[in-house]
Amino acid sequence: MSTYPPPPLTINPAFTTTAFELPGYRIVHNLGVVRGIVVRSRNVFATIGAGLQTLVGGDITLFTQLCEKTRQDSFAMMTLHASQLGANAVIGFRYDANEVMKGVTEVLAYGTAVVVEPIQ
Repeated sequence: MSTYPPPPLTINPAFTTTAFELPGYRIVHNLGVVRGIVVRSRNVFATIGAGLQTLVGGDITLFTQLCEKTRQDSFAMMTLHASQLGANAVIGFRYDANEVMKGVTEVLAYGTAVVVEPIQ
């Protein structure tokens, strides 16, 4: 679950796509690039717990949960930004992640905010 509130003008998840078009819809306005940026660090206890998980192998759930939460938060921020511009869809959606410093990672969700309407 995201720590950010859902956008006030909710964008239908089906209208957020990595594609550059939505079948059955036409783009009537391009509102520009939208983004959601979250910078997170691991806490020392999670790092120790994850270190112990690496001893037995498999999924390192503490880091998986941290990554998933960070992606959800950046996605929520991006859709909020799109909603604030008046968009009802985001096309060309992507994630990017960079290590800012040791143990600190930036996750960026970005795409193009658009207004779409059904093709008549």
